[in-house]
Parts: sequence; C-alpha cells; structure tokens
Amino acid sequence: MNKATSAVRLRFIATICTGSFLLFLVQPMIARMALPRLGGAPTVWNSAMVVYQALLLGGYAYAHMLGRLRPRRQMQLHVALFALAALMLPIGLVAGNPSQQVSPVLWVPWLLTISIGPLFFMVAAQAPLMQRWYVLSGGGDPYPLYAASNLGSFAGLIAYPLLVEPKLPAPDQSLLWSAGYILLLLLVLACGWRLPREGVAPVAAADTPAPSWRTVLWWIVLAAVPSGLMLSTTLHITTDIVAMPLLWVLPLGLYILSFSIAFSGSRTWANSIGAIAPLALLIGACTAFADSLPMPILIGAAVLLVLFVISVTLHSALYDARPDAARLTAFYLAMSVGGVVGGIFCAIVAPLVFNWTYEYPLLLAATALLLKSEPLFAWAASLWEDRRRRMGMTVALLVVGLLASLVGGGMLPPGPGSGVKVVAFLIIIAVAIMGMGNRMLYAGCAAFLMLCLGGWEKIDLSLRSNIMIRSYFGVYAIRNNKDGTRLLVHGTTVHGIQIRTPSMERVTTSYYAPKSGIGLALGAAPQLFGPDARIGVVGLGAGTLACYAQPGQRWRFYEIDPAIERIARNPRSFTFLSRCMPDADIAIGDARLVLAGEPQGQANLLAIDAFSSDSVPMHLLTREAFALYGRYLKPDGLLLVHISNRYMDLKPIVAAAAHDGGWATAARLYTPDPKDARYHYTMSAWIALSRDPQSLKRLTKLTGAQLWEPLTPRPGISAWTDDYGSILPILTL
Repeated sequence: MNKATSAVRLRFIATICTGSFLLFLVQPMIARMALPRLGGAPTVWNSAMVVYQALLLGGYAYAHMLGRLRPRRQMQLHVALFALAALMLPIGLVAGNPSQQVSPVLWVPWLLTISIGPLFFMVAAQAPLMQRWYVLSGGGDPYPLYAASNLGSFAGLIAYPLLVEPKLPAPDQSLLWSAGYILLLLLVLACGWRLPREGVAPVAAADTPAPSWRTVLWWIVLAAVPSGLMLSTTLHITTDIVAMPLLWVLPLGLYILSFSIAFSGSRTWANSIGAIAPLALLIGACTAFADSLPMPILIGAAVLLVLFVISVTLHSALYDARPDAARLTAFYLAMSVGGVVGGIFCAIVAPLVFNWTYEYPLLLAATALLLKSEPLFAWAASLWEDRRRRMGMTVALLVVGLLASLVGGGMLPPGPGSGVKVVAFLIIIAVAIMGMGNRMLYAGCAAFLMLCLGGWEKIDLSLRSNIMIRSYFGVYAIRNNKDGTRLLVHGTTVHGIQIRTPSMERVTTSYYAPKSGIGLALGAAPQLFGPDARIGVVGLGAGTLACYAQPGQRWRFYEIDPAIERIARNPRSFTFLSRCMPDADIAIGDARLVLAGEPQGQANLLAIDAFSSDSVPMHLLTREAFALYGRYLKPDGLLLVHISNRYMDLKPIVAAAAHDGGWATAARLYTPDPKDARYHYTMSAWIALSRDPQSLKRLTKLTGAQLWEPLTPRPGISAWTDDYGSILPILTL
C-alpha cells in the first residue's frame, strides 16, 4: 500500500470511526436526558433501541439511494443535508410531556424521533456511504472498514458511562456531542473533496448481478436474529438473572464488537469462535429459562458469552455472503432491515404477545436452525450420509429428545425429581452432540433442552390465569410458597409477601415491618398529624402499605404500571387492598409527572417506594425530584424514601440531595428479629426527611430515637440532578 492509498484509508477510517463514536455516544446520552420523563425500565431502553435501529435503517436507505448519483453530486447533497441538520444543534430533547392516556409504547418513539431524528439520521448514513466513497476514491476492499466502524461504536458506548456521564452534566454532554458533529462534517468534506468529478463506481452496479430475493432475505434473517438476541438478552439477564446497574451496556457492547471480529480481514478469530458456536448455544439453552438461579453473576456471564459467540458466528455468515462492493449499500440496507425486524419483535411484539420473556428462548431456537455445525466425530458424520437413514434417524431421535424433555420437565411419569432431570438432560445433550451436522436434529434438541430445564414449567405457569403478567414496565410473577405465603416478584426482586392464613392476611410483611422505617412513621402518623392525616405513596406493589391505613386518614397511591394496579386490586392475587382499603385512590402515571400536577401542600407524609426490579429509578432521587416532594408535602410533612438495594449504596445520594434541599434526615436500617420469622419481615433501609427539623425530632422521639441513625453526606458524592448523575461512585459490587 503506497503512501497516497494509506492516507486515503486513514482519512476514511477516521471519518467512519468518528461517526460511529457519535452514533453510540448519543444513544445512552439521550436516554439519560429522557430519564426524568421515561423512567428506567428495561423495556424503555428496548423501545429506544428500536427508534435508533429505525433511524439507522433510514440512514442506510438514504446512503443506498444517494449512490445512484454521480460522486460529486453525492458529496454536494450529503454535505448540504448534513449542514441543514446542524440547525438542530445543540442536541437535546424537545420540551413537553405526554398526556397520561398516551401509551409509552407510542410516546417513547415519538419523543426520541422528533428530538434527535434528523441528526441521528445523517450520522447513521456515514458507515455505508463512506465505504462507498472509499471505493470511488480507489481505496480497495471496503468491508474491513465496517470492522473499524464498530470499534468506534464500541468506544462511544463505553465512553459514556465510564467518562462522559460521571464527568459532565447534560448541557455539557450536549455541547460535546455537537462539537463532534461539526468535526464529522469537516471530515466528510475532506473525504468527499477527492471524489472523482464524473462517473460512478469503478465497477458499476449494472455490471454485477443483482442479489436474488432469497439472498436478500438471508441477509435480513442473519441480521435480525443477533439484533433481537441482543435486546432479549438484555431483558433476560436484567429481569430473570441479575438486576445489576449498567448491565445493559454489556450486551450492546458485545453485539457491536462481534461486527468488528466478523468483518475483519483476518478470519482467524471469526472462524475459531464459529467452531465453538454449537456448543456455546447448548450452554445458552441450559440458562434460557433461568429464574433466580444460584451464582447469578456466573450465569449472567455465561449468557453474555453465548450472545457474543452467536453474534460473531451469524455476522460472520453475513460477511461470507457479502456481495461485490458495487452492491455494498444494498447489503447494508438489508442488514439494517434485519436489525429493525429483530428490534420490533423484542421491544413491541413480545411485550404484547408474551407474558414472560419467551423471545429469548425463541431466538436461541432460531439460532440453532441458522448455525452451520460440523459433526464432532467421524462416526456421527457417517450416520447422516444416507438420505433415507438420515430422515428415519432424525425423526426417531427427535421423538427421544421430546420424551426426555417431557420426563425431565415433570410432564410425564415418573414425575419431577433431580435424578430424573439429570438423566433426561444427559440424554438430550448426547443426542444434540450426535446431531451436530444435522440441522433439524440439533435445533430440535436445543429446544428440548430449554423445555426440560424450566421451559415446560414456565409454559404451564403462563397458561394459568393471573400467575405471570407482563407489561411495558416489567415481567411480574405471583408465586405460592409451601409455607403459605404468596409473593409478587418483579424480575429477581420480591415486591410483596402476603401470608395467606385468613387471620394474618393484614400483616404488613417484607420491607414494611412495623419496626421498619415506614412502619414506624405510619404508626406514628396519628400522633404527628392527627386522625385525618393525608398519606401519599409512590409505588403500589402488592398493596401492603394499605394495611397501615387508619379511619379518617386519606391515602393516595401513585403507580406507573396499570398491570400492578390490576394485580393489587384482584383479591385472587393479593387481598391487602380488598381487606384494608377496598376503595383505594390510585393515580396511574409516572410519579414525577403526576405529582407535579397535584396541589401544593397536599400531604402530611409521602413514601417513595418505587422500584424497577432491584433498582430505584434515578429520576426519583434527583435534586429536582426532592424539590417536587417538598412542594407536595405540607411544611412539617415527612418524606420516607426506601433505598434497599443489593448493588448500590444510595444513602450518600439521598444525604447529598437532602443537604442541598435543606432537609433534616434520619436513617432506619432494619434487621428483623429471628423470633419474628413467621411474619416474613425482611431487612430494609428507609430514610426519613423533613423540611421541619422539629417534625423529624418528634418522629424519632415517638418511635425510639435509638432506632434511627444520623445520615451525613459522603465527601466527593454530589446530589444527582436531572442533568447530572452517575452510579459508579456508589456501586457495592
């Protein structure tokens, strides 16, 4: 490669990497800016990803259509549109909030599209368009540049949570991205300036055969499955395995890196990873229906490894099926269509159709059909050489695998048992390994393995009424334990426990024990505020707190998810509301939006008890949120904030917000007495705050001052705001 060619290559790599960096920096950045309005449920992120993929599709379609023009005309039009989109800088969200009646399924895409659509659209076109210009400039094979593009994407994705978010408030983030956009415009000009004035590509599209519809469909399928698997993996591990902060970065990051390996000019890594893909998929099948398993971190790591291996393998198949460079933009357009199809299936179709995260095992099964596996043993390969024998053995072994899955799943005698399950598991694994090289048999065994290890049980629960419920905000399960309790579970976290013994159905269990922070405050409410106290609760759950209500008090719950209201009001699920507050006043909608519309000085006591699985939504703990709570409360009112968390120490965040807002604070860190085990109390951390220090002193004096601890700000920890916040300093992993 001579110096001129090397300079061209470096210029285009810099342009492509800059565009990809900006593209994946803006995704978490805009999601962070939208947090006060959208919340932090995994499905919100999935919906945002669908918008990004749709805009990416639009950008790729634009790049494809632009390729029909002469090179210099392409440059002139593209730069003009690029500059026109710059009128929307600095990047940010449009003002305005939706009506409470508008579904977030519609509102989230609308908000993101009108806020960043033109800018994202133009940047999205860079990867395919710059590769086309690279060919026109005499640069040679453009496909390895796509590997460089995805390295830029990965850098942008990782830079945000590790560098940008912890260091810069949202307005500065916006200015940083806007400066990057201007830099990209200059780089595009530099690349386009040397395009030939006349002619088209060195090898015209007309000189190469157009891909058949089968080929295009194959491209779409190979792109759709990894795209959907990335989103479903994110939801699966954050809902069913470990609700860890920042975990969403890992599936997306691995998905992006898979392109860099799959489209690399060197095939060593891609081929090596592809060789182990059939075995890796069987590992994924073992965890597909995982539900609060031991060692969740290890299981989560295995699931991420499976995603990476599958993505590299299927994207390598895409690379192997790539067309001539003259058809490059059509190829990338088909890939983008596949990404959108996978995203729509996971973010829009699945929450409407399924009541559990079934999209994950379904996509694993689809992967098993797509993998091109080779027999592990020579004797196994000889089994499939004869067509008639192949068909007969395939059917017979599929029947064996199905029966083994039914027996192992407890659907057939001898019934459930660990020994039986192990034997069934080993039979299916043996047949699956034997079936490598036989696509139908291998795929069938992968499905049977998933069904054996929890699949049949999950399907049985799905078919029962009101056992598993899925909404836009989460996947909920109602479980009956052998000890006579009923649990409401959101992902990996219990959000309500009720003792089903009639005489104990009113017992306030779990985080709401009488000696917990909220239990002490609600018990003292009559002495603090009189018999007609007004109580507000953000987060309904199973409705446990309703059983603290006393005659004369007026309560109002604020719940974002209508599905939770249906669960709590249904006495066949939980009877806290039906027994303690049958006419409960429940406002549906995001708490911050609804509270902002409430009259000032509305309540004497407000409890913040909103969780998305194991995470407190960040936008409910910002300085602006606490100011809103202060407005909602009476001057001597009490604010109780629930901060129990397995992965984050939220005390310094609340302490910093309290210090900035002039709140007096006290913490109640409750550990249940073993002698109270029959009441199913659990450890909890509640912070009590008041703008009136005397009100807080009365609370601690009435309930026992020794039970409360002082809450002091931690040096170096600032209050979260709607413009700034990072969880890195408070992680307790």
